[in-house]
Amino acid sequence: MLLVIDVGNTNITFGVYDKEELVTTFRLMSKTARTSDEYGVLITDLLINNKLKLEQIDSAILASVVPNVMHALTGAIVRYVGIKPLVVGPGIKTGIKIGSDNPREIGADRIVDVVGAYEKYGGPVLVMDFGTATTYDLVEADGTFSVGITAPGIRISAKALWEDAAKLPEIEIKKPKSILARETISSMQAGLVYGQIGQTEYIIKQVKKESNLPELKVVATGGLGRIIADETDAIDVYDSTLTLDGLRLIYEKNR
Repeated sequence: MLLVIDVGNTNITFGVYDKEELVTTFRLMSKTARTSDEYGVLITDLLINNKLKLEQIDSAILASVVPNVMHALTGAIVRYVGIKPLVVGPGIKTGIKIGSDNPREIGADRIVDVVGAYEKYGGPVLVMDFGTATTYDLVEADGTFSVGITAPGIRISAKALWEDAAKLPEIEIKKPKSILARETISSMQAGLVYGQIGQTEYIIKQVKKESNLPELKVVATGGLGRIIADETDAIDVYDSTLTLDGLRLIYEKNR
């Protein structure tokens, strides 16, 4: 079985594949400092809780945008799982051509997402990831990753509201019953969610217009992506496992 690991700014997401089937997923917080032994014990326990044994894992791949996690996490996989993970980075085979001025600046998570979207849905495709940041990445029909747009994620915007405005409380991020809010919490929820919907629709519209790709397929992923995807016709597909599938596909290309 293949262990795939996506290290994001907020969470570390693990998935286990039996060939092409995603057997299970689990998460840890990435902002919590841990030793390799702590990671090892947690990974071992989470696998056991999901009815899997360490000896069933025979390969691993990891993508990270958090450098200070890498040493302890990779050490844990080597020591406790007994595997040296393949790390997504320069020189790895992805099947995607990078058309930006500085390919090394592109985060591993974005590479993984575009590989997953291009392989699963074809191109041209606009890939959106609603994570800590909201990213919009365009892959052309020939597999060239040519355009990347980065905006603050919904949680970053929400955090700025309640941390920088003394009288605004910390809230749950969800769509309120109406944009016509009559009290503080629903007014914040309306601004955050409807504001993100508006941003999403406008950026998609402009990308289609300036790239001259009016029939461009739009695929979204990420924790809060479902909230937005359910509220707009501008997104064609919401794929909750896109990043994990992208990691599996990259591993297969490098096996």
